Amino acid sequence: STAPHRRNKVTAPRSGCAAPPQGGTAGGLAEPDPRRSLGNTPLVVGTAGARVRIQTEDFDVAREVAALRSGDARVGAVASFIGTVRDRSRSGGQADTTRMELEHYPGMTEASIEAMIDAAMQRFAILGARVVHRVGPLDPGEQIVLVVVASSHRGDAFAACEFLMDYLKTQAPFWKKEHRPDGSAEWVDARVADDAAATRWGLTGANAPAALPAR
Repeated sequence: STAPHRRNKVTAPRSGCAAPPQGGTAGGLAEPDPRRSLGNTPLVVGTAGARVRIQTEDFDVAREVAALRSGDARVGAVASFIGTVRDRSRSGGQADTTRMELEHYPGMTEASIEAMIDAAMQRFAILGARVVHRVGPLDPGEQIVLVVVASSHRGDAFAACEFLMDYLKTQAPFWKKEHRPDGSAEWVDARVADDAAATRWGLTGANAPAALPAR
């Protein structure tokens, strides 16, 4: 049976929430169209120079970093994060994942990530940021997501990169399904540790503590 759909405080679907809503709409949101992410033609939403791209094809890390820092001599630090597909659902556990599928809400996902980049630009002294996120079927070892941040100094670059990645893991409108060796599959929710990490920035999720930890 399909697990219940959870929503966050700002009414956007949670990243990795149990399952995309079925049967038309949920809270005014149309069901994701798998043809946008799983068709024969590679999906690329956003131009090569865009801050946010959602695509089925792989990405070139060196090319993305070079594009972000190109022509800006103020850049003194570039921080990046690359997420890849694990072959197990729990760290230290046995291999139990043969494939992963990611779905998203075209338009809403890009807009929500753009808004979070704007928030990062206001919160940290950074010069630019770029997020590339893949959707569709992915095998263990493949790249999933890239977050790159440019700044004059490393501290803000590191912090903004963590901020954006914590948002992507807990708040962005993505859904993740993991396939098992026995042929079964399940929608995977955000982990407690991810929600707890997001509370540092005031991003609360269903698994997060009720109050922010004391500084």
